Amino acid sequence: MAFEKIIKNAFEESENNCRFGDTLEEVHEIQEYIRNAEKIYVPNKNGIKVEILNKVLKEYGLPQAEILKINTNTADTSRIPALAKAYIALDQCDADLIIARGRLGIPGSGSLLIFIDNKGRILTAGTSASHAVHQKPLEEAVYNEACEALEKIGFKKEG
Repeated sequence: MAFEKIIKNAFEESENNCRFGDTLEEVHEIQEYIRNAEKIYVPNKNGIKVEILNKVLKEYGLPQAEILKINTNTADTSRIPALAKAYIALDQCDADLIIARGRLGIPGSGSLLIFIDNKGRILTAGTSASHAVHQKPLEEAVYNEACEALEKIGFKKEG
């Protein structure tokens, strides 16, 4: 079933009080969307996050991402900075998939790494505790968040 049809069906089920949770068919559609993405961008000022994300994407047999060099500092003034970064990127490029990482909410709330489609809909996400709590290097935190996000929707590492 097509991605748009899955979304429409889920909406109608909710509207008719007969939605009882996600289905494997829905999860598989999200997986296919990510597998088939041709233009994947990561909004970032430097390439560190992109290198780590591409390492993860490769481990899961997924297409590689490119850096979208834009300043996303204004996103930190929003309620969900990671999502704001994703939307800023979506407005700046013609992407199939955006992978953005930033603060989850208010300062101290931790980090959110989010995958959104070309319409700004959230496909999956991974989170980390505040760096002040976990004390992990950026590379390790990004790696773990990306793996968590992909595994939430059923992806497994290849090999």
